[in-house]
Amino acid sequence: MRVPALIGALASNVEVTATTVRRGDIIQVGGRACRVGNLFQLPNGAKQLLFESGELLTIHARTRLVAVRMTRGR
Repeated sequence: MRVPALIGALASNVEVTATTVRRGDIIQVGGRACRVGNLFQLPNGAKQLLFESGELLTIHARTRLVAVRMTRGR
C-alpha cells in the first residue's frame, strides 16, 4: 500500500486498543501496512476494522496493537 506524504505532518507510533483506534491509523498486519478505513462497534467492546484494501480485522476489547498515526505539524 502506498501512503501519501503529508506536508507538515508528523508520524508517531501509538499503542491502540478497540477504544482508541481511529480511521487513518496504519497498522502492520502480517508484514503489510494497512490503513484503517472504517470501524464497526461489536458487542462486549470489540471492534471490526475495515482496511482501505478491503480486508477485515476484528479486535477484542483488550487487544493492544501498535499503529502509526499522522498528526499535523505546528
